[in-house]
Amino acid sequence: MEEDTLEFDMIGIDAAIANAFRRILLAEVPTMAVEKAFIYNNTSIVQDEILAHRLGLIPIKADPRLFEYRSTGDEEGTEIDTLHFHLKVRCTKNPKALKDSSDPEELYLNHKVYSKHLKWVPIGNQADLFGQVEIRPVHNDILIAQLRPGQEIDVVVHCVKGIAKDHAKFSPVATASYRLLPEITLLGPVEEELADKLKQCFSPGVIEVETVNGRKFATVVNSRLDTCSREIFRHDDLKNLVRLGRVRDHYIFSVESTGILPPDVLVSEAMKVLITKCRRFLNELDAVQVD
Repeated sequence: MEEDTLEFDMIGIDAAIANAFRRILLAEVPTMAVEKAFIYNNTSIVQDEILAHRLGLIPIKADPRLFEYRSTGDEEGTEIDTLHFHLKVRCTKNPKALKDSSDPEELYLNHKVYSKHLKWVPIGNQADLFGQVEIRPVHNDILIAQLRPGQEIDVVVHCVKGIAKDHAKFSPVATASYRLLPEITLLGPVEEELADKLKQCFSPGVIEVETVNGRKFATVVNSRLDTCSREIFRHDDLKNLVRLGRVRDHYIFSVESTGILPPDVLVSEAMKVLITKCRRFLNELDAVQVD
């Protein structure tokens, strides 16, 4: 596991379960995202609709487990289901810029609007509840718009809890995928020059060459690192010495978080959703049998 990526194995399950888990990670683990954008002033060249869309896709660093879903028809929201952010940036000329300069970075102040300019505005008792928690955009350097002197953006946004099944902006992962564990079997001894040639056909770390009694032999060290390039089948002197396959019930999952929640937490939350779905299905079966 790294900061925002996690790789783990699922062994002894059916493909349908593995795919269901992947789809839950993509679309059914809730997050907080911008739902409403109240644009009080926008004199930039970015249209209001595009500006609102760009704001909606900025991931918000807020734990959705601390919030409730907003009630249907509730336009204002409360401290338990809504977060407010204020974005107000005005571009001006830089009085200290050189006269012959043509670089916007020197000529203008605040000419680039970034996600870091979104400032959290606590409502109700949120300042007390989340005072120790830093609620902000996940990344500070997401470019929202560019301005020129005199142009201004003044927007208030409301963030709510939701799932990506309703809109992709709520997706907690950048990618969630799985692959079957590669299985590489040597059908006979591969020696000397063929051993070195075989090693070059696979990704680094898959095949290693060992020297025994002065002779070189190829061995499979870590088939997990194989990327399934099938380079081996281009060589007539090697293709009949190796069998490539997959372990059909061994899935290698790769989860990359958008940064809203750590990937291990996302996996745990996805498990809870899957368990809830299974329990609901069993309850429905029991209800049908009773009827």
